[in-house]
Amino acid sequence: MNYLAHAYLSFNQPEVLLGNMISDYVKGKKKFDYPLLIQQGIGLHRSIDNFTDFHSATAEAKTVFRPSVGLYSGAFVDVVYDHFLALDTERFTDTSLRSFAAGCYLDLNKYESLMPGKFAVMFPYMKQHDWLYNYQYTWAIQRSFAGLAARATYLNHDNEGYAIFLSHYDFLKQCYERFMPDVYQFAAGIFATFDC
Repeated sequence: MNYLAHAYLSFNQPEVLLGNMISDYVKGKKKFDYPLLIQQGIGLHRSIDNFTDFHSATAEAKTVFRPSVGLYSGAFVDVVYDHFLALDTERFTDTSLRSFAAGCYLDLNKYESLMPGKFAVMFPYMKQHDWLYNYQYTWAIQRSFAGLAARATYLNHDNEGYAIFLSHYDFLKQCYERFMPDVYQFAAGIFATFDC
């Protein structure tokens, strides 16, 4: 799952949101430097990622990207899932997505002093370019894929992943539709154990 999905699966709890968003930037025992709910958000993120990686729908979605991007196929699928979540009318309207994104930025602003360095550098760009809202647009997915390719050690920069996304759009949407109810139930079960 990418940023929008992790935000959505924080269940409107600001400290869990922060932990869920910064988890990839917090290594090892650094997790324990944070207050409990933020630690739990970090753990929730990692549990969601593990669940995502082993879900059958994700495995099928990865097959369309793997011939071109190899081990990065999971990262491409994560971005794809955010696209379909942003368009999921059972979870968002255009207005509620815009409001949700704005609320996430406001909540995260309160914790800027706790953000790890790399996330703190990236966060202003996320807000400025409204990543959470714009995942609904294919041009934003194209940019996200280009960013992935630029950070990868062996991928070329012709954005072949974007062409694959467009040509397998309906299949990838079906994978998302199979996956999302399962990950939501899984994450909600973990969240229910938190002392919020």
